[in-house]
Amino acid sequence: MSGTSPRAIRSVCIVGGGSAGWLTAGLIAARHGRDLAVTLVESVSRGTIGVGEGTWPTMRNTLRKIGLAETDFMRACHASFKQGAKFARWRTGAADDFYYHPLVLPEGFPDLDLAPYWNSAEQGSGNGGPSFSDAVCFQEYLCEQGLAPKLMTSPDYAGIANYAYHLDAVKLGELLAAHCTGKLGVNHIDDEIVGVSRRDDGDIAAVIGRDSGAIAADLFVDCTGFSSRLLGEALDVPFIDRSDVLFIDRALAVQLPVEEDSPIASHTISTAQKHGWIWDIGLPTRRGIGYVYSSRHAGADRAEEELAAYVGPGFAKLNPREIPIRSGHRAQFWKNNVVAVGLAAGFLEPLEASALVLIELSADYIATSMPATRQAMDFVARRFNSMTRYRWDRIIEFLKLHYVLSERSDTAFWRDNRDPATIPQDLQDQLELWRDTPPGEHDFASAHEMFPAASYQYVLYGMGFRTRPRAGQLAQRDMADDAFARTAAMKRKLGQMMPTNRALLDKLAQHRFPPL
Repeated sequence: MSGTSPRAIRSVCIVGGGSAGWLTAGLIAARHGRDLAVTLVESVSRGTIGVGEGTWPTMRNTLRKIGLAETDFMRACHASFKQGAKFARWRTGAADDFYYHPLVLPEGFPDLDLAPYWNSAEQGSGNGGPSFSDAVCFQEYLCEQGLAPKLMTSPDYAGIANYAYHLDAVKLGELLAAHCTGKLGVNHIDDEIVGVSRRDDGDIAAVIGRDSGAIAADLFVDCTGFSSRLLGEALDVPFIDRSDVLFIDRALAVQLPVEEDSPIASHTISTAQKHGWIWDIGLPTRRGIGYVYSSRHAGADRAEEELAAYVGPGFAKLNPREIPIRSGHRAQFWKNNVVAVGLAAGFLEPLEASALVLIELSADYIATSMPATRQAMDFVARRFNSMTRYRWDRIIEFLKLHYVLSERSDTAFWRDNRDPATIPQDLQDQLELWRDTPPGEHDFASAHEMFPAASYQYVLYGMGFRTRPRAGQLAQRDMADDAFARTAAMKRKLGQMMPTNRALLDKLAQHRFPPL
């Protein structure tokens, strides 16, 4: 046995800023304090890719861990509340075709599964009843009425309904940078990385700044965006292209100013188009709108025409920003002493807002599982790679689900999305099972699941999929009827007590949420 002492992990260098870099820096610094030196190096003049973003409810816990008050965060990031997503024209393309994927679980879930009862002849929307999400959850009602998920008296990060945020991603990076350097002791270096130096064992010893020279560390976090300067370029980890499953590869994004008293939708609006779909995210001062589409099925001119038709007359004054999208991820996410977070690890289309949550989950794992020594790092990396690859695969399947269930046949884009050759086999198998049994917790047994069974139910039944009810699944009819009644009663109650999204945000500009 060697007498050499294990090489301790005493320093972390994060290369790249933006949401990925600064969230990672904040979570590591907040957890480890002075026991670990945290440096973030970025070229500030390069800027970041920020078009307005949607988060998951996990962001509330992340910000709390970092030590930010919700009021300060929302003011600085021009944030608004998000209670889920509304999918319009995905099923048939008709003007009245929509469904919701809310953030509140169905009433009684998972102990009571309302899906079989809604699918039965008495309750299903195909028989004149309410949509699935409207029948089993009160949040669709809040969204349709423009109501907020919490009150001004609700404490920081607490609400009446589960919620996430819409925010300005550039402002988020700026807020986190100020907080991390001013409160958490993160060392910030503004410099252009021009190279790396390697150790004999293949690890990166230091990144080389144009002005700073060698910046050494024990662990490096690659947050350099699509270029993946450390993991992809320096360590030569290949990129796995997933465009055979997800066709979207371009985005045209604009920012549309809004009137100060205009309503603010408390949900992301995703409206299907001929060759992709349009996101619509409401912030207090503007709407972030973008058309993501497949360039294999339509050119940029055609996409811009569809985006202009959606935006209306104000489009003529806007300058669309074109963003390339390469659907896929690295073959490994942690190799040697380099781990990638954010775009450096991979990217998929922004459907269901998976980008920021993957940053949060990766950064939190790094912070909580930080190896004490270099010898322990390889084991931590293997776990991280296995867990992260599982998450990417599940996200890809869930995003594909939205397309394969569509009945649209107006363009090749929608027809090609239903080609079995483009549908992962696991998803095909699950769909066959769900024709007889609704998605349940037994279908998603991993601790690393990204979407619960309820999310699959919201999309499946929103898109017109039907599970054949069986007698044994309807044994709790009285309990189910009570649950449907509680949902209806909750709508009536919240309709009378909740402020509009705009009204609450206006109050927040003058007052603060109570601290926890």
